[in-house]
Amino acid sequence: MKVVSVIGSSKATEEEYEVAYKLGRELAKRKIVVVCGGRTGVMEAVCKGAKEEGGLTVGIMPSYDGHEANPYVDIKVNTGMSWNRNPIVVATGDMVVAVGGQWGTLSEIAYALILGKFIVGYRTHKVEGVKHVSSLEEILKEVDRFYSSR
Repeated sequence: MKVVSVIGSSKATEEEYEVAYKLGRELAKRKIVVVCGGRTGVMEAVCKGAKEEGGLTVGIMPSYDGHEANPYVDIKVNTGMSWNRNPIVVATGDMVVAVGGQWGTLSEIAYALILGKFIVGYRTHKVEGVKHVSSLEEILKEVDRFYSSR
């Protein structure tokens, strides 16, 4: 089973939301499971896109009851860990895609680097070890390249 962790801000810009939404659609078309933090913004957008293509979505939730899950999360993993769930979000995916983001996303990038994950970044933090791209097409090219090399 292929699994991609998608990270990004809960307060996405319109452009970030659109890119994440289209990314979710394309990942689902490739039969790739989407894992994220399960909330709003980039997380909601990627889940919405995946669901519209019949994909499977997993939210690693900050609460014990998952009440903050966006409506497109299929499987809620309720952690009760708040931001401390971030390493679980990135550890669950084979690779990580970062779309925008603030401090929580930066912490997820750091955990992904510690775990040796391949990270693709679109308009996110400029951190060494992240493959920065400037379009959805480039994100997808990197996803396809990652899975073709496994």
